[in-house]
Amino acid sequence: MVQNIRDMDELKALLKSAENKLVVIEFSAKWCGPCKRMYPLFHEMSVQYRNVMFASVDVDNARELAQIYHIKAIPTFQMFKQAQKVTLFSRMKRTICCYRSGSLSEPYLADDGNE
Repeated sequence: MVQNIRDMDELKALLKSAENKLVVIEFSAKWCGPCKRMYPLFHEMSVQYRNVMFASVDVDNARELAQIYHIKAIPTFQMFKQAQKVTLFSRMKRTICCYRSGSLSEPYLADDGNE
């Protein structure tokens, strides 16, 4: 199950309740095409991986969180363990990673004005 986070208090409560579990937070927006395509997969993962906590932050409704966590592109995924950020993964980094690994024959950067 994916928990919707609206503000810093809710995020702090989620991270505290996670204890030693990994927490994956998706920063997205309702109008974002790639976010809409990622939504079913992210929710499916939340059902499949019960030992991981999943949360979603709508950057339009939680601008303060988007600013605090330096969200520059969406969707962006940040992971936390024991309330500490352990990594982040954005569309740009995913594209570079896939290109370098040979999954893409050439770099693909969507021209949607968000990167």
